[in-house]
Amino acid sequence: MGEWLEVTVAEKIRWNDGLYSLRFQAPLPAFKAGQFARVGLDVDGERIARPYSLVNAPDEALHEIHFNVVPDGPLSPRLARLEAGDALFVHSSVTGTMTMERTPAHRHLWLFATGTALGAFLSILKTNAPWDRAERVVLCHSVRRATDLTYGETIRRLKARHGDQIDFVPVVTREAHPGALRERIPALLASGEIERHVGLALSPEDAHVMLCGNSDMIEAVQQVLEPRGLRRHRRREPGHITVEKYH
Repeated sequence: MGEWLEVTVAEKIRWNDGLYSLRFQAPLPAFKAGQFARVGLDVDGERIARPYSLVNAPDEALHEIHFNVVPDGPLSPRLARLEAGDALFVHSSVTGTMTMERTPAHRHLWLFATGTALGAFLSILKTNAPWDRAERVVLCHSVRRATDLTYGETIRRLKARHGDQIDFVPVVTREAHPGALRERIPALLASGEIERHVGLALSPEDAHVMLCGNSDMIEAVQQVLEPRGLRRHRRREPGHITVEKYH
C-alpha cells in the first residue's frame, strides 16, 4: 500500500499571497501524467496530509505540487511557509484516473481547469500522448483574478513547441484582463463563446473533454454538455467526459 517518504523541498514558487508551488525530489514509483500524491506535515504529533496533483511529467527529475492557501486550513498555510531545505512527507502511492490512457479515441481534446487544477493538465501536456492522439488541444484555465493565472512560461513553451495544435484560453471571472474571457466555463460553453473563440466545435463525434477543478464547475459543465450528446466516460461505458473533482 506504499509508505511515507521524508523528502526535502528543492524550490518554492510564490505566485501571489495565496498561491504557491513546491518542488522536491522523491523516489516515487512510476506514475501516469495527471495522477496525484498525498503530501503532508507533522502537526502537534499528527500527520496532516492532502492529495495534490503532480505538475511534473513522469520523466522530470523534480516532483511538483501547486496549491492555494486555505487561511484556516491545517496544512496549506504550513506548506506555504516551507523554504528550500525544509522537510515534508510524500506518500509513495501515486494514483488517480485523470490520465490519457483511460480516454477513448478523439480528434479534439478539451481540457477545462479551475484554479490549481491546472497542474494535472500541465503534467499531461508535457508528455507525447495528447499530441500523438489529438489534432487539436484546447486548454482552458479559469481563475478569479489575473494574478491567479499561473505557469505562463510553461504554457508559452507548449505553444512554441506545438503551434496551432494548441489553443490556450485564459478565463478571469472577477476582473477584466487583456486576452481573457470573463464568464465562467459553463456559461462560455452554454453560449458557444469559447467555441467561437478557438474556431472549433465541441461535438460528441470527435471530442473528448477532461474536467479538473471544483465540483460546481464539473457538475455545471456536464449539465451543459449532456443535451449535446456528451456523457460521462466510464471504463465499462465509454463516453466523452473524464472528471477529477479537485482536492
